[in-house]
Amino acid sequence: MEELLSVAEMYRADALTMAGGVPGPVLMEAAGAAVVRAVCERWAPHPTVVLCGPGNNGGDGFVIARLLLEAGWPVRLALLGSRSALRGDAAVAAERWGGPVEAADPFLLQGNPLVIDALFGAGLTRPLDGIAKAVVDAMAGRTVVAVDVPSGVHGDSGEVLGAAPQAALTVTFFRRKPGHLLMPARALCGEVVVADIGIPDSVLDSIEPTAFENGPSLWRRRYPWPRLDAHKYARGHAVVLGGARMTGAARLSARAALRAGAGLVTIASPPEAFPIYAAGSPSLIVAETADGQAFEALLSDSRKNAVLLGPGAGVGPDTRARVLSALAAGKDCVLDADALTSVAESPTDLFDCLTGRCVLTPHEGEFARVFPDLAKAGGGKMSRARAAAERCGAVVLIKGADTVVAAPDGRAVVNANAPADLATAGSGDVLAGMVLGLLAQGMDAFDATCAAVWLHGATANAVGPGLIAEDLPEALPGVLRRLKTGDL
Repeated sequence: MEELLSVAEMYRADALTMAGGVPGPVLMEAAGAAVVRAVCERWAPHPTVVLCGPGNNGGDGFVIARLLLEAGWPVRLALLGSRSALRGDAAVAAERWGGPVEAADPFLLQGNPLVIDALFGAGLTRPLDGIAKAVVDAMAGRTVVAVDVPSGVHGDSGEVLGAAPQAALTVTFFRRKPGHLLMPARALCGEVVVADIGIPDSVLDSIEPTAFENGPSLWRRRYPWPRLDAHKYARGHAVVLGGARMTGAARLSARAALRAGAGLVTIASPPEAFPIYAAGSPSLIVAETADGQAFEALLSDSRKNAVLLGPGAGVGPDTRARVLSALAAGKDCVLDADALTSVAESPTDLFDCLTGRCVLTPHEGEFARVFPDLAKAGGGKMSRARAAAERCGAVVLIKGADTVVAAPDGRAVVNANAPADLATAGSGDVLAGMVLGLLAQGMDAFDATCAAVWLHGATANAVGPGLIAEDLPEALPGVLRRLKTGDL
């Protein structure tokens, strides 16, 4: 399990370690040594500038400069601020540095040295300006090694505060921060190395993290593999609301739900589209539902336990009515695309009906329609997803290169395995269908959503360049086979 620690939680991990008998300067020495090891493994000695800030990140920089110099590297050290203003462990590290301390200045980066960015760590809270911003801007085009995070990156949100350099390598300590996985910071971190500096894993028992990087270790033990004595109805009967015009979306979702393991999948089709849906996969059931009453009758079968509404459904009062009908019938629901837009004018009507067995899967635009105030709030994607999940009482998945899944109880997951190839029409419909298929089999809504998102990315990686949405359901069995045998 890969925990992600907020800045406050990382401070607490440091404090608990020091309370347990490890002095702060020892931790700082270990951090500096970890950066030096990573640098020496990747580059031969050549001119290097270590840029130190006024806090503990700068103290790490003093250690790095000293150890690189001892290893035979030509090193210059520059400090942002006054050496006499350094306090605590950073002051101790500065005393151990025997070389000159220059004033931080963009001029120092002429000649294309290797740059060790130890200006600001993950705890930065205000935008860079003045000489700090000028120095960061001067890192452009240089090879940069960031200590903890690239300076200017907010460790919790992944937002860039004024400016931040593009790092080739980022060395962080004990556990990654959410900002290492959230955009835009994720694209700026380069290769990320998580170094052991002597903080014991036992501190996590006191911290009790609630944020994680998505991966099988989070949900593998609860994945709903078919049992030997199972039958198709035991594996759930999922329903996908089909639209009259954009029929491909519902077909992709339904196929994905089948591949994810649902025992049966029915597409609820308007009469005019029935021939299209019926001519599709013979594994799918197609039920003609001419109006809301027919849709309610379809859902009256208690064996139909999970419903997906939205993909290709069309925006308007009919879709909104179907959403509320499915929720009123007590079904586990996945709400995507047009379903979300259709309820955006009065989202509280939706929130009043949602349960913890429901999943909302918006992209950023749809999120802004349903949660306009949260979309404008600061704090980053994870903060917004958590606030939305708490407000509506359902699992919220905000899609993107850094997809975030949040539960009403505050748990959150960042997904990092999705390739850029997924930026293609229909891939979101497949994802919604995968969530549906796992919900239909009784998997917990948060687990089902996390598993679907990760499997979606893993399947896209298995297909590779040239991927189109139809490839994903067909490639999923191979990925599931590897997951079941422990190869993933």
